[in-house]
Amino acid sequence: MSNASAGTHTADTLRGWLAACVASHLGRPVQEIATDVSLADYGLDSVYVLAIAAELEDYLDISLDPTVMWDNPTIDGLSEVLVEELVGRG
Repeated sequence: MSNASAGTHTADTLRGWLAACVASHLGRPVQEIATDVSLADYGLDSVYVLAIAAELEDYLDISLDPTVMWDNPTIDGLSEVLVEELVGRG
């Protein structure tokens, strides 16, 4: 997944990227990923969640608090928090 400048990210673009990333890890079509469902409900364990967090850090070129994925277990919640984080850095 390619990197993009932080200024271009919205909750919608992050939601789409995260859904694609989760779908890739699960080997499922992105259309099957509901953004309001907890990642744990998809069977993603801590290893997968940490891998997604690492990919997210690379994609956004930021360092994330490790608890952000646990505190925001849905794609919707996580994308909203990430936009706030990016705006705060801007």
